[in-house]
Amino acid sequence: MALWMERGSEPKTESEIADLEAISALKESAALELKEKGNEFVKKGKKHYQEAIDCYSRAINQKVLNDQDTSVLFSNKAHVNLLLGNYRRAVTEAQDAIKLSPANVKAYYRAAKACLSLNLLSEAKSYCESGIGKDPSNEELKKLAKQIDLKKMVQEQREAQVSKALVQAKDLVSAIEGRSLKIGKAMYRELTGLRKPELDKNGILHWPVLLLYAEVMSSDFIEDFCETEMFSAHLDIISFLFSLLNIKMLIESCPPLPWDKENHYTREAIELYYEAGSGVHLSKTKIIHHLLEGTAASNVESVGEEEKDAVDCSTYGDSAGGSSKWVKVNEKGTLHDVLKEPNFIIPMIPVFYVVSKRSCFYKDFRAGKWAPPM
Repeated sequence: MALWMERGSEPKTESEIADLEAISALKESAALELKEKGNEFVKKGKKHYQEAIDCYSRAINQKVLNDQDTSVLFSNKAHVNLLLGNYRRAVTEAQDAIKLSPANVKAYYRAAKACLSLNLLSEAKSYCESGIGKDPSNEELKKLAKQIDLKKMVQEQREAQVSKALVQAKDLVSAIEGRSLKIGKAMYRELTGLRKPELDKNGILHWPVLLLYAEVMSSDFIEDFCETEMFSAHLDIISFLFSLLNIKMLIESCPPLPWDKENHYTREAIELYYEAGSGVHLSKTKIIHHLLEGTAASNVESVGEEEKDAVDCSTYGDSAGGSSKWVKVNEKGTLHDVLKEPNFIIPMIPVFYVVSKRSCFYKDFRAGKWAPPM
């Protein structure tokens, strides 16, 4: 009997040959039956997909089908793994199918689709092109190739945006470092949002600047304060607009601004201050990450500057209990003149405090009895 033959021995009698042929036929029949059973499980839906894969695997393990039929089984496994979201496994199964039968166009399609899902766009494109080379009229492959091209174009555009944002952020940091300016942790983000400085084509910095009326914590915002401009020019404009608003309210028989009923905040009465030593100088990496917020590169983990950075502390010094030190701004000086002061740490964007010499609050402020809310 052929069933009792030793492994590796050749059948010698007609009976043994007949037995082996019968066994092979039974295995082939079983393999084909398992294949059809697997197909039926696929039709039944997701709950039966794993059973389908098991059937295809058992059919392959019979090792009696020719390469073309076995290739179909591997391709079927790739199809089910695609449906399950097992994309890497689907790629492997499709590759096995292609090795056994390079003409298996469905295997190329499934390999390409799995690679596309894994964002392996070059590999996906290669499988598509190989499949179209085997079957130039295959519309599914052509449609998939267009999807890959579109995704590749979007990805390249995204990469270009990320690269541009990184370059701009690093250029900004270089400009800041070149001016020996110090950047600290952001303050008043609810007022400033994601506003950032900009570097123009002439290499001049333009800062968004927050003005806080310390007495009432009201605010004004200067969207573009060129570093070469004097404070007096911007204060003149703000004071003029402030006056117009008060005049308008008087004409309309409305009271003046509710926080300046006594009209203390006139141009000649206001002074501008910054808080000295109000934080710790951040590292280059942290500054770059801040500048990348809200850009295409906001999720970039590494900016290539990590090894150059020294360890820094990101907490602010305690400004409660009168420890704040206020430095009066020379209105005839430029923004750059003030920002370069060694005791000025810019909280991401410059913040200045407006007070009035006519207000009772002025004495407390100058005496250091007021501190910004944490």
